[in-house]
Amino acid sequence: MGRVEGKVAFITGAARGQGRSHAVRLAEEGASIIAVDICHDVDLIAMPLATREDLEETVREVEAIGGRIVAREADVRDSAQLEAALADGIAAFGPPDIVVTSAGVVPFVPFPTMSEATWRTTIDVNLTGVYRTVKAALPSMVEAGKGGSIVFISSGIVFRGGGLVVDYASSKAGVVGLMRSLALELGPHGIRVNTIFPTNVLTKMLDNEVFGAVVSNAVNEGRPFESREQRVEAMRGMLAARNMIPLGWIEPKDISEGVLFLASDEARYITSESLRIDLGFGGK
Repeated sequence: MGRVEGKVAFITGAARGQGRSHAVRLAEEGASIIAVDICHDVDLIAMPLATREDLEETVREVEAIGGRIVAREADVRDSAQLEAALADGIAAFGPPDIVVTSAGVVPFVPFPTMSEATWRTTIDVNLTGVYRTVKAALPSMVEAGKGGSIVFISSGIVFRGGGLVVDYASSKAGVVGLMRSLALELGPHGIRVNTIFPTNVLTKMLDNEVFGAVVSNAVNEGRPFESREQRVEAMRGMLAARNMIPLGWIEPKDISEGVLFLASDEARYITSESLRIDLGFGGK
């Protein structure tokens, strides 16, 4: 215990799924959490996004283990919102030592019918949103002079691509270039920048009717599933076939362990690294 004791972690997409898991895991190890999420759906993105109630649940789970947290609604497409949320967290806990960019969306739209507006929305959240998050956090991190760790959440899709995710894969690949360049630029400040590449993670990004329709078209001749349980089992089989270790997905906590490692002093000499936690997805 205490692997990030006394540190402050700024986490986007923290209302549910991976973001919530990262917040709870870092809090378990002693970090104070500044959590943000948009808490409403976004035009052109069919997948349901987090709610205010989801963000409040993250607060409850962090506080239940004795952690400290400031949670605010903020859209990574809006620098002013991010800066205001971070300012509240800094007032409570001090400047961030850890930044985790977990906010992300995927529209599941075929490229031939994808509008430019949809493309721009995905890039704005998944790539430019990462830029804005770092821009908001960096001045206080540099001024504090303590170094730090920035962890980007990309995707194993970067290594192999996939249907219906051209915009998503492109945005997540862009994060890699941002990571490598920032690692060079921020190294003199003792700030490390690394990226995690998950395989499929069973969160609301996949566990919803929008992706369920994708699975139905792939394995069920387009017929709707009779229940969530049937949909999830079909999804498990379809996705397991894509991984070297033939499991359908991993859990958010599996990614959180990688986040914790990269945020901790155990990884103090690791920067510009691509950590694949992907069941072999990217190499199959």
